[in-house]
Amino acid sequence: MVRDGASGDWIGTFAGHKGAVWSCRMDPTGNLAATASGDFSVQVWDAITGKSWRSFPHKHICKTVDFSPNSQYLVTGGHEGLVRVYDLTTDVSKQDPMLEFPCQGENGNDKKVIITKANWLSDSILLVGGYDGKVRCFDISQGENNVGQPLYVFETEEAEVRDMEIRQVTSSGATILTVAAGETVYFFDINTRQRLHAHKMPIHFRDEGGASLHPDGSKFVAGGSDLWVRVFDFETGQELECLKGHHGPIRCLRYSLPEGDVYASGSEDGTIRLWKTTAP
Repeated sequence: MVRDGASGDWIGTFAGHKGAVWSCRMDPTGNLAATASGDFSVQVWDAITGKSWRSFPHKHICKTVDFSPNSQYLVTGGHEGLVRVYDLTTDVSKQDPMLEFPCQGENGNDKKVIITKANWLSDSILLVGGYDGKVRCFDISQGENNVGQPLYVFETEEAEVRDMEIRQVTSSGATILTVAAGETVYFFDINTRQRLHAHKMPIHFRDEGGASLHPDGSKFVAGGSDLWVRVFDFETGQELECLKGHHGPIRCLRYSLPEGDVYASGSEDGTIRLWKTTAP
């Protein structure tokens, strides 16, 4: 469903999936939308007309989907433990991915890892989060024979990666990876590959939920197992605000761009709420 961000008015609905929708994304141009579903498929939609443009069948539940910054590629992942990359410039009748490779454990462990999140860092670099608490970085430009070997790995404390966000911080220019896993929100500097902070939360992310870093890097918002949306200090992890209004667990949160003057929270109660950011 698409709604006006300012008024909340209904604009349109993408109808066609026969199972729960676990992930949805708009491409950077705003012309396309993509959805990953429990019906073992990923759909790409014309965001202007609402009509299905392309459909990519899978063999298990699809948990994540994302467009590359140039809108050429689409990445998918889910319970198969396979990363698939589709070239959207090919003929619309083509359903096969241009790349397909397993997300596997390191040190000789070839067991596939269920994929929970996949985000593009650039037009060729992918970050893929899994059930084993790791975020792996892949370079698709290496070709099908070498792409399955991660460039590097960000590690949490063995808890399932529930949410993942890449943020270019306006105050410092740093690129920060935010990861919600277990009962902790982690922050990594992507350029130095160092873990900056690991803040224990008063909630858990075992079912759903997530976290989002403010564009200026001073604070972050998190929600999960209870009904409240909380704002925390980035450096110390101290709770700054606790906002009540939802009647179900929090499932997703994001700050608006570029200023971060508003953030949105989606809940199991079937509502999306917009909150004004309190000035520091």
